[in-house]
Amino acid sequence: MKITPLSPTFDDIKKAYALIKKYANRTPVFTSRSVDERAGCKIIFKCENFQRVGAFKFRGACNAVFSLSDEEAQKGVATHSSGNHAQAVALAAKMRGIPAYVVMPENAPKIKVKAVKGYGAKITFCESTQQARESTLEEVVSKTGATFIHPYDDTRVIAGQGTAAIELLEDHPDLDMILTPVGGGGLLSGTSISAKSLKPDIKVVGAEPEMADDAFRSFKSGQRIPVQNPDTIADGLRTSLGELPFSIITQNVDEIVTVSEDSIKESMRFIWERMNMIIEASCAVPVSAVFDEKVDIKGKKVGIIITGGNVDLDNLPW
Repeated sequence: MKITPLSPTFDDIKKAYALIKKYANRTPVFTSRSVDERAGCKIIFKCENFQRVGAFKFRGACNAVFSLSDEEAQKGVATHSSGNHAQAVALAAKMRGIPAYVVMPENAPKIKVKAVKGYGAKITFCESTQQARESTLEEVVSKTGATFIHPYDDTRVIAGQGTAAIELLEDHPDLDMILTPVGGGGLLSGTSISAKSLKPDIKVVGAEPEMADDAFRSFKSGQRIPVQNPDTIADGLRTSLGELPFSIITQNVDEIVTVSEDSIKESMRFIWERMNMIIEASCAVPVSAVFDEKVDIKGKKVGIIITGGNVDLDNLPW
């Protein structure tokens, strides 16, 4: 398996796993007869909606925050995020006893803003563009001296995200394929390193909304193409694919597919109703890929990482 020099190695992911074990939940895996019947295959859900802060993002943030030296951590940590990474950094910082500064777009889901405040982070709001996030964050870091923890373009974050796949393959080593959503690419890239290291013949597939398909287009062209004003219900996937994740994904991932907004909503509702499980719209994207037969899964055993369950109950898509 080829990976770039800056990429985390599988050893880095195993070290992250050892570091975060005492802080992060080992999340359950669930199955559903209704889902299997509809998909025509065996689906194993790795339920990161039961992770701390309700999302897989805690793994990467926890590894990054607790990897810092005492000197680095002294002035706190800072990040930009629409929600789940923000919550994850805020909680990890609180657990370590250091300040957290978070830049959030003004259209971030209220439930996620509330949670970030609840974990004690100081929030600075900005316009909902990547440029505004980055420029506002620069100001915050300049004022505070905090260490920036990137949501996905960070070796420590990617290593942390890759620990979910280790657990999934420990529980189900006979998987033929793993699907994850792809936004910034931290989870997909980390998953690909773990999965291909543990089981070289396994297929790793990313799923993305048609309305935010930069990873799909980048993967096809071999050149990273930033997303322009994505308008998708999957708020966690509106960000552009990162440089480091892209370099890993192009070498390790087998395929990236896209799904429609209507399909995302319908799949999200199906999981809520049939499994009695709250998932975010972003989590429904790989479920839609399976239901819409965007990948060849007939007769296979497929793992899907359910990335989070932080939903604004006052603003449901249906």
